[in-house]
Amino acid sequence: MKKATSMLLALTMAGTLLAGCGASTTSSSASTADSTASGATSEEATSTSGEQVTIKLANWDTSTQPAVTQLVEEFEAANPDIKVEIIDVPSADYTTKLSVMLNGGSDVDAFYIKDADTMMGLAQKGQLADLTSYIEADGIDLADFNGLAENFSVDGKQYAMPARTDYYIMFYNKDVFDAAGVAYPSNDWTWADFEEIAGQLTSGEGANKTYGAYLHTWQACVESWGVQDGQHTIMDYQTGYDFFKPYYEMALRMQDAGSIQDYGTLKTGNIHYSGPFSQGTVGMLPIGTYYMSTLMQSIANGESSVNWGIATLPHPEGVAAGWTVGSTTPIAINAASDKQDAAWKLVSFITGEEGAQIYAANAQIPGRSNDEILSTIGAVEGMPEGAAEALAVKNIALDRPVADKVSEVNQMLGEEHGLIMLGELSVDEGLAEMAERAAEIVEE
Repeated sequence: MKKATSMLLALTMAGTLLAGCGASTTSSSASTADSTASGATSEEATSTSGEQVTIKLANWDTSTQPAVTQLVEEFEAANPDIKVEIIDVPSADYTTKLSVMLNGGSDVDAFYIKDADTMMGLAQKGQLADLTSYIEADGIDLADFNGLAENFSVDGKQYAMPARTDYYIMFYNKDVFDAAGVAYPSNDWTWADFEEIAGQLTSGEGANKTYGAYLHTWQACVESWGVQDGQHTIMDYQTGYDFFKPYYEMALRMQDAGSIQDYGTLKTGNIHYSGPFSQGTVGMLPIGTYYMSTLMQSIANGESSVNWGIATLPHPEGVAAGWTVGSTTPIAINAASDKQDAAWKLVSFITGEEGAQIYAANAQIPGRSNDEILSTIGAVEGMPEGAAEALAVKNIALDRPVADKVSEVNQMLGEEHGLIMLGELSVDEGLAEMAERAAEIVEE
């Protein structure tokens, strides 16, 4: 059996998804990126005197990420000369506060990048240390990351390492399926199957209503299905974003049919996807693998009793089962840090085999993954039966490619998404506005 890491191959990520923006984007940032401090030049870090050195690691919502705490604890145990101070920032504020810390010089040594697509901007500002010499010195084979690492390379220089990866799967409520007499989802089903089953699962009225499915308010929970086949990215505005159209039409049909809660209610009520699913009022929820550990923690704490399972994300007609959409959380080193050697030891630990096992034991998928890792995840207490098989995907397309101006385009798509889902624009009108505004952003 092929390694599951090869199934996490990200051919889409390294090839098609970055083809439209990768070559020109990478080269355009070269001159700036070249000015980034070399990771091999710092030192002070692990002092020759044997004195303990403290490095600062930036992360968000650490209390909900037990793997990060465990990673730091085990790293410190293995490296008693290095103390790691976690700078914990609320998720909503993280990207902004990280920028402030980096602009402040050496306020942080190593840091997770919450939104991988922002890496290019950090590289262009010269805020990322070049990790290439460290990787070569330690003999690290980037192929172990199965295409993920290449997304964080600029002109042959590696500026970040994949720490963990997440991708969309289908969470489902077994009790809702059982009550409706509907078979549980397989790992080979289509979006047409999803829409049909959602209708079969929907029952009740008002406060007692059970919705067949839940589509969160993020535009990614519609638009991602349009890039799932690996033929497009959200930067392909030249197409008029026609590849989004079938999924907007599906979402609106389901909304009109009442098999999903309407966008306006979710938005105005500021309803988080975890609430309806954990409370048992939703039959199916397509969301990222990051929700697995959160849901298990909620159940362990007695906050939920949902009887859940997972399946591979439905696929478009004509696309092989096991193709999904996701993102990678990279970790990087501050180019201005004077403790880069110590920071690299932490980064290499987190992204190495020991770190991968720690992530897996916490039901999170590391940047390095294989059959053994997926089996470890599947065996975690509280994981549903068949989890390893559901997680063994064949291809991951990036929801947002690492490219210039992708953040601005993504923000714009969110604005137009809301107008479509609220019925203020037709699908065709909304897609046309997306294409026009994307062209203005990219070509200005």
